[in-house]
Amino acid sequence: MRPATGPDAGRTERLPPNTRNISLLSRIHVHVPGSRLSLAPFVLLLILCVAPANRALAQAATLRGFVTDNSDGLPLLGVNVSLKDVQGELVGNATNLDGFYTITRINPGRYELRASYIGYESYVDTLEFSADQVLTYNIVLRADETELGEVVVEGEREEAGAAAVTAGLQTVRPKDVEYIPTPDVSADLVSYITTIPGVVSSGDQGGQLFVRGGEPTQNLVLLDGMLIYQPFHLIGFYSAFPVEIMNSADVYAGGFGARFGGRLSSVMNISSRSGNMRRFNAMVSAAPFVSGGRIEGPLWRDRASVLLSGRTSVIEQGAARLVDVPLPYRFDDQFAKLMVKPSQNHQASVTALRTFDRGFIGDADADSSREQVLWRNEAVGARYILLPTKFPVFAEILISASRVVNEFGPTGAPTRYSRTSQFNVEANMTHYLGKTDFNWGIYIRSSSLDSELGGTFQNFRTDLEFVTEAGTYVEPVFSFDVGTGLKIHPGLRIQTFPSKSITFLEPRFRLVQDWGLHRFSFATGLYHQELVGINDRRDAGDVFTAWTSSREGNVAQAFHLVGGYQLRLPRAVEFSLEGYYKDLRNLSVAEWTSFPRFSTNLQLADGKVYGGDVRVELSAGPFYGFANYGYSVVEYTSSQETLPFWYGVSELTYSPPHDRRHQINVLASVEVKKFHLGMRWQYGSGLPLSEALGFDEFILLNGPVNLLEEPGETRVLYGLPYEARLPDYHRLDFSLDRTMEVSANVDVTLQGSLTNSYDRKNPFYVDLYTLKRINQLPLIPSVGIKVDFK
Repeated sequence: MRPATGPDAGRTERLPPNTRNISLLSRIHVHVPGSRLSLAPFVLLLILCVAPANRALAQAATLRGFVTDNSDGLPLLGVNVSLKDVQGELVGNATNLDGFYTITRINPGRYELRASYIGYESYVDTLEFSADQVLTYNIVLRADETELGEVVVEGEREEAGAAAVTAGLQTVRPKDVEYIPTPDVSADLVSYITTIPGVVSSGDQGGQLFVRGGEPTQNLVLLDGMLIYQPFHLIGFYSAFPVEIMNSADVYAGGFGARFGGRLSSVMNISSRSGNMRRFNAMVSAAPFVSGGRIEGPLWRDRASVLLSGRTSVIEQGAARLVDVPLPYRFDDQFAKLMVKPSQNHQASVTALRTFDRGFIGDADADSSREQVLWRNEAVGARYILLPTKFPVFAEILISASRVVNEFGPTGAPTRYSRTSQFNVEANMTHYLGKTDFNWGIYIRSSSLDSELGGTFQNFRTDLEFVTEAGTYVEPVFSFDVGTGLKIHPGLRIQTFPSKSITFLEPRFRLVQDWGLHRFSFATGLYHQELVGINDRRDAGDVFTAWTSSREGNVAQAFHLVGGYQLRLPRAVEFSLEGYYKDLRNLSVAEWTSFPRFSTNLQLADGKVYGGDVRVELSAGPFYGFANYGYSVVEYTSSQETLPFWYGVSELTYSPPHDRRHQINVLASVEVKKFHLGMRWQYGSGLPLSEALGFDEFILLNGPVNLLEEPGETRVLYGLPYEARLPDYHRLDFSLDRTMEVSANVDVTLQGSLTNSYDRKNPFYVDLYTLKRINQLPLIPSVGIKVDFK
């Protein structure tokens, strides 16, 4: 059985370190009509509940610590750490993303400690525990080519992989991302996310992801706890998360727990890796789409390190010339992380990210200045981890600031713009209480919202707005010896907006039952989104987004239901099946008009999403592959005053532009004689569009008009909105690469790839005004080189 990974591995979450945070929180109140709500009593109640449990465990000892790799000083995920008493009884756990492990309820006495991981020498020591002892014991493992057998803690199982989905949660590791063929020698997280069933991409252009029926602005994307508003680049192969900086990503397609909030659809919680603690190394790469580099190393051996990474697009100089098609896109991103370990009980890191995108979507021969879109992300954050000396507690404090600028129109004089920022302070805590992990946390956020839409939405206010939010959550994890393991995660999230005098209570629930080779999972929850993104989805090529608060108290909300089953068959075959349902309320959508580029109003809509997916994964020697199929239905229902005049109905039910009913992804990867060959085929059924029935000339009678001389404006006459469908989308990609050791300290990787290898004319969208079809990228051959300095 493989080592445990995922959110339950190591049974750690996050938490606040000292009572100073509680005294600070006691001054924060939320005004609700007829009452004054303070978060402080709720937090104090949590402490009173946890304290007796801590005292009940006072006679038992606790072992905890971090496990790192001897070669680079970085944390190791999934290491099995166990204790064996004189009777041979075995207890243990596995490390999480921070390399952290904890073992509680240890009776006083002598134990054999063993830490084991495939490919590493086992670490063995003898420890003596006394009553009420909390021992921090850090472990360093050395690589071993003989791959000794490992002690595996019963009930733990691999959480990562294409078929390892648990109630909407899929964990993605760097090695998973590297299997996906891309036109770049370095892999990117978004290339893997688009293989997940239920994730609909805007395609090769646009930088938009729709997760199980949700809008891109309904996805919560976090990097080391920092909010990233617009994380995907204009070219769909790239995001702000190259594999070079990635440690892990937890992708919740729905049913996420009480720790996360403020979004309706999904959570992408990305953890970056730290720089090498033992030695400096670097990388440079070049390819027709992107060139980049990375450098990392110790500032103080085993105590502090730095990692710097950057990429810039060379599309106009490279890929555009290969295909002889205008590709007017420019983007870049920069990443930096400082990690400091002042003692065995403390860790701190500072992370910074910047991204930039500029280009235009659609017809390259059109008026490029009018169609140009630009966005820029900036985020910086600090993370502090504390292990209190006397208590079995894991504490985390997060402080971050995020900003996004989105513009549409000529450089320096945009016709539309949006500037949004957020400052966040968050504390998360986990108390280890035997078979229960008691997770809770508090947070305070302040957002600034400023936009100008050039009259696109007549009933949309563009005043500068400040919104403050405060909240808390509690989410214990109860473990039971039922089958090979039962975990129940009940949760409650309370979020309040003082300036708006509103409070939301959001119950959440997750359940995971392991029974031998079988796993059953279930999740449900209630979600609200006070800060929403505004888009004009009448035009599928419009990727401009503005952020605002909810209108007139009509806060968007969603209810999720997710249920799944996994089966691990012999010979490394895994199978999973999952179904889901989302009920959506108070969504902000554009009213339908016959002038898609003219101003309109925002209106409210309700929606429902339901579907399911099937996944199969195979890993056998040099071969790895998976196949999946997803089925999804997305429906919105809205009403507006003009509908009876156009269609004879007062309410309209329609499929929004991201309703893709069928999806298939097939991946195959094989290594032969040091060559790595990858193949990916993807299929998606056609997306909805509004069908044009004809044209007429419209004259606005706002005064005396000479009808014989006034030519009027050309107007497109449409049928019912989104009743037609674009042609199906499918594409086959290949990549072939080989890594050669040039010297003891230098590796060179050469790669060749074909994107859209049979040159399918896949549609991107149809311009609603000109009715011109805009296609995705054509066949693109590519070569790349990467040099690693070890």
